[in-house]
Amino acid sequence: MNDTVDQALRKLRLSGARQTIDLRLQEAGSGRLTHLEFLELILQDELAVRDQRLRQRRVKAAGFREMRSLDGFDWSFNRSIRRKQVYDLATCRFIDEPRDVLFLGPPGTGKSYLSQALGNEAIRSGYVVLYRSIFDLVRDFMHDEAMSGQDRVLARYLKPDLLIIDDMGMKRLPKQSGEYLLEVILRRHEVKATIMTSNRPLEDWGRLVGDVPSATAILDRFLHHAEVIDTTGRSYRLRGRSSRPEQASLDAEETEEH
Repeated sequence: MNDTVDQALRKLRLSGARQTIDLRLQEAGSGRLTHLEFLELILQDELAVRDQRLRQRRVKAAGFREMRSLDGFDWSFNRSIRRKQVYDLATCRFIDEPRDVLFLGPPGTGKSYLSQALGNEAIRSGYVVLYRSIFDLVRDFMHDEAMSGQDRVLARYLKPDLLIIDDMGMKRLPKQSGEYLLEVILRRHEVKATIMTSNRPLEDWGRLVGDVPSATAILDRFLHHAEVIDTTGRSYRLRGRSSRPEQASLDAEETEEH
């Protein structure tokens, strides 16, 4: 590649093509590529780099607590989780339809892991994802309400193709939490897909948000087209420990939540 071509690629910001053009020129020079094939490969190289950068930006914007993958999940540990059901969700059809998903089960059984892994799969499939704990959501709305900017934060929660709300039920939420969550669920219902995780039974949600009517309305909308995945069994996080310390840790976590 000569300096003129190099400078042109720089100005056009075709960094993907610039990285591979020498290799493609060698292939073309050996007679293995036609002019059209050479151009096609150069364009594919550029698109591949742009797609990778877009995915990286979307992963960063999603705000995952940890990067998780379905391939890294120990499916043999907790057999109550149906692998086929989760991999069906990984096709992202539920985002297109759109439908909601609720992971329901005790602490440590893989709810947060799987919800983030599905979020990662969604990004790989070209969707925009936002991951927030329920505490993050409440803080965001409380802060923006204090700053008279509630519409701005609501727009942030309505924009993504997939919204993941994690940790419902870890502890009681501040006053008005039910109103904030209800607004999000109502506005996304049958428009955008949402995943939620909870370690408390549904009948406890009214007590958690301190507002039984709001909790009832939230569940009425959210469960309308939702797929519920029960994650019963032992703690996935404590799978390498003996049963007695594991039970003690779970008991401590349960006590802490109350």
